[in-house]
Amino acid sequence: MTDAYFETRLTYDNRRAVLWKALWRYYFSRKIRPEDSVLELGCGYGDFINNVKCARRTAVDLWPQFPGYLEAGVQPVISSVTDLSQIENDSVDYAFASNLFEHLTVAECETVLAQLKLKLRAGGRLTLLQPNYRYCSTEYFDDYTHVTVWSHVSIGDFLAKNGFQVQSLVPRFLPLTLKSRLPVSQFLIGLYLLSPVKLLAKQMLIEAKLP
Repeated sequence: MTDAYFETRLTYDNRRAVLWKALWRYYFSRKIRPEDSVLELGCGYGDFINNVKCARRTAVDLWPQFPGYLEAGVQPVISSVTDLSQIENDSVDYAFASNLFEHLTVAECETVLAQLKLKLRAGGRLTLLQPNYRYCSTEYFDDYTHVTVWSHVSIGDFLAKNGFQVQSLVPRFLPLTLKSRLPVSQFLIGLYLLSPVKLLAKQMLIEAKLP
């Protein structure tokens, strides 16, 4: 993404850091092992990868300024997510991307998955957090960089077609955006994740793995 995108659509918001601290505490800390090597694609301000506790952390983004937001110990790779040549093959246990695939064409998403299959170790895991078009069709293209539509049905089929085994698919996981007046706290986010009723949830979570 360009500087202009971060200045208009994705300005820095410290509530995002609160959200990802809570997501790590209440969810991802149970999915990622201390010995894992974790790769984040399209990391932006690094709010996910900065909170991860593991043996090795790598973050990829095309935005030249993103390394300045990373904590010490996170390895930055300034590159398009469609070019993972700087990542060693068979070196990643867990790959993650948040709000990424909607910015790519279907062909580019296939390129990303093909490269991830080289970078992930056998049994390596991929988790995607995505807007679910099924529940946010009226807002989906408010972001002018969205080019591809994904629902929980299409993304699951797409991953399977490209050699990944879908382990879990949550159609409603989180609200679409932080751009509201609702309070953001780790405690409230923890309660939200535990609740069987996901009010305003328009983002889906997909967990998949290599055979």
